[in-house]
Amino acid sequence: MAPSSNAAAASEDLTARDLAERFEEALDAGMGSSRPQQREHRGRGGGGKRGGRAGKDGGGGNRRNVDLSKALSRLLRHQAENAGVQLDKEGYASLDKVLQWGPLRSLAPTFDEINSIVHNSDKQRFALKPNPATNPSLSEDSTDPSHWLIRANQGHSIKLESEHLLRPLAPAPSPGGGPLPDGAVPVPPVVVHGTYFAFWPAIVASGGLKPMSRTHVHFGTGLPEDQASGVISGMRHDAELVVYVDVERAMREAPEMKWWMSDNGVVLTEGDAEGLVPTRFFKEVVGRAQGVGLLWKDGDWVADLPDGLTIRTPLGKRAGGGRGGGGRGRGGRGRGRGR
Repeated sequence: MAPSSNAAAASEDLTARDLAERFEEALDAGMGSSRPQQREHRGRGGGGKRGGRAGKDGGGGNRRNVDLSKALSRLLRHQAENAGVQLDKEGYASLDKVLQWGPLRSLAPTFDEINSIVHNSDKQRFALKPNPATNPSLSEDSTDPSHWLIRANQGHSIKLESEHLLRPLAPAPSPGGGPLPDGAVPVPPVVVHGTYFAFWPAIVASGGLKPMSRTHVHFGTGLPEDQASGVISGMRHDAELVVYVDVERAMREAPEMKWWMSDNGVVLTEGDAEGLVPTRFFKEVVGRAQGVGLLWKDGDWVADLPDGLTIRTPLGKRAGGGRGGGGRGRGGRGRGRGR
């Protein structure tokens, strides 16, 4: 069954960069916080030396912090080139230059406010590190913005080389096997993508998941409610469907696909040569809302979305939600192996 025109159009509309920016705003609804996994010093916050304390929206839900976080995300993920802000190969920009960008300049944040957002963001979206060009001692006591570099840890539509921004994933070594490649991270036990009923027919019709307006497809390492697993980012709380992906199978069968881990624990991939994570690598697709059950198993179709669902599109694209009749509540069949 072909996806409904409404659902397909909703998915196709997401290819514009401005919707990537609107998605950043929706992400500020956030999910539960937990302490990120630490790694060697790569800057303050977002997995850096001083990994941030969990605190929703950078501090108690303060509206100003939310506005600052949105502006930083918009610039560092999407608008730096247009704004004349130079990013290095790791995605870092001089903090003083960042603060001169119009939307941030109008907010006139202090260094302490920026530092708090980096440290206290529940999703660890950003990282700060000393700027060796202006702060050769790499002092972390300075409050001069010119002494610091800042970046977004993931979520870019700006093209950056993944190997400079992210760490590669590799299959976990077998007992008695050799070590992981230098700098690599073992494939997490769970790699899962969250989506919505409105987009599922178009995902099936296209043969898998696409980065859309971003550079990568994003995955969490657990569900938003999985506090014990250290999940801090990668999926919105209100995702209606979850797509579990078999990354190790993808590595074996599609070695051209590269898999990465960001500093804030998000799994990322550019997809295959066509920019796709094919459905044949879908280990399981399960509903999280309205009683929807198993739709996909081990690369094969199991069931369509049932009739009668309330279909809603996030990001305020359409007020309310339609009912499932007339194909709006059903997912494209796509029976057989992913295309």
